[in-house]
Amino acid sequence: MRLLRLLLGIIGLGPLGGLPAVASDHIDGPRSMGDPAADLNDLYAFQSPERADHTVLIASVFPFAGDSAFFSDAVNYIIAMRRVHVAGSGNEARFQAAKEELNFTCRFGPLEASTSGGKPRQRGACTLPGGGTLPLVVGDARGAATPGGAFRMFAGLRSDPFFSGWGPPPRNALPKAVPNALQDNNVLSIVIELDTTKVLEPRKGSLFGVIAETTPGAARRGFTSDVPRIDRIGRPEVTNLHMFVDGEIDLRDLWNQEDPFAVDPKRLPLYRDRLLLSLDLWDRRDGKVDWTEAGRRALVNVLLDDFLLIDVTKPTTDESHREIEHSTIEGRKYATGGGRTLDANVMNIFISYEVNRGRGPMLHGGAKGATQPGGKTFPYVQPPNVTPIEITRAVNLAAGSKEVWKVVGRFDGLMDWHPMVVRLETVGRGVGQLRKSFMTDGSEVVERLEELDDARRLMRYTMVSGLPASDYTGVIQVRDNGAGSTVEWRVSYRIKGAGTPFIGATVNTMISKGLEGLKTRFGVPQ
Repeated sequence: MRLLRLLLGIIGLGPLGGLPAVASDHIDGPRSMGDPAADLNDLYAFQSPERADHTVLIASVFPFAGDSAFFSDAVNYIIAMRRVHVAGSGNEARFQAAKEELNFTCRFGPLEASTSGGKPRQRGACTLPGGGTLPLVVGDARGAATPGGAFRMFAGLRSDPFFSGWGPPPRNALPKAVPNALQDNNVLSIVIELDTTKVLEPRKGSLFGVIAETTPGAARRGFTSDVPRIDRIGRPEVTNLHMFVDGEIDLRDLWNQEDPFAVDPKRLPLYRDRLLLSLDLWDRRDGKVDWTEAGRRALVNVLLDDFLLIDVTKPTTDESHREIEHSTIEGRKYATGGGRTLDANVMNIFISYEVNRGRGPMLHGGAKGATQPGGKTFPYVQPPNVTPIEITRAVNLAAGSKEVWKVVGRFDGLMDWHPMVVRLETVGRGVGQLRKSFMTDGSEVVERLEELDDARRLMRYTMVSGLPASDYTGVIQVRDNGAGSTVEWRVSYRIKGAGTPFIGATVNTMISKGLEGLKTRFGVPQ
C-alpha cells in the first residue's frame, strides 16, 4: 500500500513506526517489519501462579495481529535458557552465561482448510531439551503436555499483555505520559510451562538467562542463508530504546543479528558507544545527572549481556523485574527471582532506573495495566480481544467553535485543511455522501458520511476502502473552550485479516497531521 510508504517517510522509521507510545520490542527494526509473524514483541519468565514448583516462559510475536493471523511455516520460534552466575558486582557488575543451553524450538506447518468452512487450522511441534518433541494445535487453550507433566505448551492468538504509558522519548526531555497504545491489540503467543526441579535442576545453579529468537527455518524469499536470525529479545526495550537513538544510525537490525549469549567482539565497541550515549541522554532527561561515569559503564556491561534474568528458586512479582541487575550494580545481593511477570510495568521500571538510578521517585506513565491482566491459570495469557481499537486525539485552537465548524463541518472540504490530501472527489450530498481522498503519495481512501449534527458540531463517517480494517468509524467534534475551541478526532476500527503493524501508525498519522493542519489554519491559544 502506497500510503504506508508515505508514512514511513513521515515517521523516519522511528522505534514505534509512528505509534504514539513506546512499545517494547514491537516493530524493532526494518527486517522484522518485513515479516510480522517473525517479529518478536516480548519475553516473559516467572514462577507459575497456578503451580509454584513450575516456571513459565512466554514469547509473543506478530504485533497488532488480526483474527486470521498464524505462525509462519518458514520460521523457527526459539526460547532458550542458560545457567548464569554473578561474575562481578558494583562498578564491575557482570553476568556470565554457561555454554550449556536448554533449547525449545517450535515449528509450525501450513494452514489446513476447515472441513466445515470455518477458520483454517494450524499444527505445530516443539522440540524439548533432551530431544523430545511435543505436538500441539494452534489456538487450543488446553495446550499440550508431555506424559508425567514435565512440560506443558500452548500457541495461539491472545490479548497483548504488554502495556506502556509513555510516548516516544524526545532527545533531551522525558517522554510524555499517554494512555496505553497497545490497548485492545492481539499477538501470537507461545507459552511453555516446565517443572522447575525436574527440568532446570536448580541445585546446580538457580540463576538463568532467558532469550527468545526467530530464525529462518527454510529457504524462503527475502532471507539468505547467511542470516543467522530475524529477531531476538532478552530484556525488553534494549533494542528500541537504546539501540535506536533519534538522530543517530539505527543499530537495531545489526543488534538483532547478534548471538544473545555471545555478542561479536568486533562489534562490541559499536554497541558499547551506543549504550553509553543512550544512557547519558536518559540520565539527563529529568534535568539532572544521577549516574557516575563508572556506574553508567557498569550498566552498559550488564545490558550487553542481553538476556532476561530469573532465579527459579525465588519468587517473581510484578515489581521484581530487573531487581537482580539493579541490586548487583548497587553492590548488594539480589533478593527476588527477577524475571518478568505479565503484569509488570516494565516501562516504569526501565525509565525510572535509567533516569534516576532508582534514587528518585518511581516515574509513572499513563497506563496502569494491559487490556486484560495476566491470568492465574494456564495458559496465563488471556483470550484475544474482540472490542474495536480506538484512537482519540484533540487540539486546542484560538478560533471559536463556530468559526472552526464552518471548515471542519464540511465533509467535502477535507482538502482545505488536511495537508495529506491533495485532491478530493465526492458523490451525492448530505448523509450518505461518499468522498474519495487522494493522498500525497497517490493512494486513495473512500469514506461515507453517516451523521452531520450542526447543533452539536459533530460529524460521523465510516471508511469504505483504503485500509485493511473493518468497522472503521471516525467522529470529529468541535466544542467551545473559553474564547477558543477544542477539536476532538476519534477513530475506532477492527484489524482485518492477519493484521499489519502499520494500521495504528496510519490512523495516528492521519489524525495527527489533520490536527496539525487545523493548528496552522486557526492558531493555538496564547
